[in-house]
Amino acid sequence: MYSSSIFDTFSPQEPQRAPIGVFDSGVGGLTVLRQIYQQLPNESIIYVGDTARLPYGIRSQAEILQFVREILHWMQQQRVKMAIMACNTSSALALDIVRQEFNFPILGVILPGAKAAVQQGQRIGVIATPATAQSNAYRQAILEIQSNVQVWQVSCPEFVPLIEQNRIHDPYTIEIAKTYLEPLLQKEIDTLVYGCTHYPHLSPILRSLLPQQVKLIDPAVHVAAACSQELDILGIKNTHPPMPTRFAVSGCSQQFTQSSLQWLGYTPMVEQVCFADTVLS
Repeated sequence: MYSSSIFDTFSPQEPQRAPIGVFDSGVGGLTVLRQIYQQLPNESIIYVGDTARLPYGIRSQAEILQFVREILHWMQQQRVKMAIMACNTSSALALDIVRQEFNFPILGVILPGAKAAVQQGQRIGVIATPATAQSNAYRQAILEIQSNVQVWQVSCPEFVPLIEQNRIHDPYTIEIAKTYLEPLLQKEIDTLVYGCTHYPHLSPILRSLLPQQVKLIDPAVHVAAACSQELDILGIKNTHPPMPTRFAVSGCSQQFTQSSLQWLGYTPMVEQVCFADTVLS
């Protein structure tokens, strides 16, 4: 699947020790990071939050593609061995394009999430950002896997800003969640896919509003498993102790530190980087 040139980006002596790059527009990708910690505890990680340009979900494809190229080029300079788009919008609008442009493996969250959804239900609801919902990426992926299921998508433009502002338990957030879920409840869904990596942060709220029998699909769990499988195939899974996770953001590092504390369980050291200054070669 990948040319031998991917190894050019690795440290020549021990490529398995090279880091995995994980990126999102903000704290949403921390749900993927936590799964990597659990499933791949020996891997070193560089986490990128493009916080200066969030939310991605209201951006055009051209903008998303530009942002993703800049971030991946920066990650290439950091000698990552693999990148994970911990962002459904990027996965929907840019993954297939940039996979042809960079010489290291790039994983998205949509296909792993779609595979998990069809294993759980027949009446599948997807909550997503406007850009992801408009792309129909989840619907297409699910129906390609199993054509006889039913899929309904709902655009949730207010969720990401509310999560980034740490307003998860606000009465307003609960009311917005009720509004977004109502059309899916009317369809009597049996499975709900988090079509944005931010949304697992809302799990307590969403679980309380859904019938108990509705299964929740967090693609973060499944993309971490796909990452593990890919590392095995390539023979580059790290068996040594990991380096501390490196965090880089394009916006205010202090704000990201404060927002991420509760999701990580520790206070991360965060550096500020301007990915837009990256010169594409």
